[in-house]
Amino acid sequence: MQGMERTIRLLQLTDPHLFADAAGALRGVVTQDSLEVVLRHAQAEVAAADALLLTGDVVNDDPGGYATVRTLLGGLGRPVWCLPGNHDDPQVMRRELAAEPFHVGGHHDLGAWRVIMLDSCAPGQAHGWLAGGELARLEAALAGAGARHVLVALHHHPIPMGSRWIDSVALRNPEALFALTDPHPNVRGIVWGHVHQQHDSLRRGVRMLAAPATSAQFLPQAERFAIDPAPPGYRCLTLHADGRIETEVRRVTMPAVGAHSPHATARGTGR
Repeated sequence: MQGMERTIRLLQLTDPHLFADAAGALRGVVTQDSLEVVLRHAQAEVAAADALLLTGDVVNDDPGGYATVRTLLGGLGRPVWCLPGNHDDPQVMRRELAAEPFHVGGHHDLGAWRVIMLDSCAPGQAHGWLAGGELARLEAALAGAGARHVLVALHHHPIPMGSRWIDSVALRNPEALFALTDPHPNVRGIVWGHVHQQHDSLRRGVRMLAAPATSAQFLPQAERFAIDPAPPGYRCLTLHADGRIETEVRRVTMPAVGAHSPHATARGTGR
């Protein structure tokens, strides 16, 4: 099939927690400012990307924040594949992000890869749940992937993060997810948001990946809720035609309050 040998590049942005008010802050971070700084830092990565993955908590319970998403991401010239988080209303998200370049849910085929976007929201709850309809959609998308490699994206984490409070709001039925993905050796990776920290591990040979938020970060391994002073970031994903995933997290230093330059500087990278 034509184009199957090409390398696919994705940029994951997650948990911006935007408000209608540009000055809206969450846990000490003005979330629109933070996302704007991340996007300035990621200009080269955006230009090289085949698509952006926006993995939930796009707004912070404020539907007015979707207008900001349209303004900041709508003109980047790249498809934006979205899924809802527990602070989004999935129906409102679909309505507000109904036009190009936004695509909420579904699956997308690029080169030798299929990317499946799942809605793990449980109405009114912080934890996640894959409802029967989403599981059926996942099953059908996996069955129809053919020879393509598969990357699955959702908001809630399907494996423990080693943090008691974060794991209390994890995906509550991960066994249902894995019952569908485990029989398919072409599933190469599962990626999520929600945890406001980076993660990279293997489960039965499948890459398990989380990205830092573009807003505030959560302290890894914390028993109780705690903020990590680490800066915001994003994840770059390179999907090779042979099924390999190369990935890197890039962190962004926020300008000092009152600084004249709006530009961020790189603080470092990590797996």
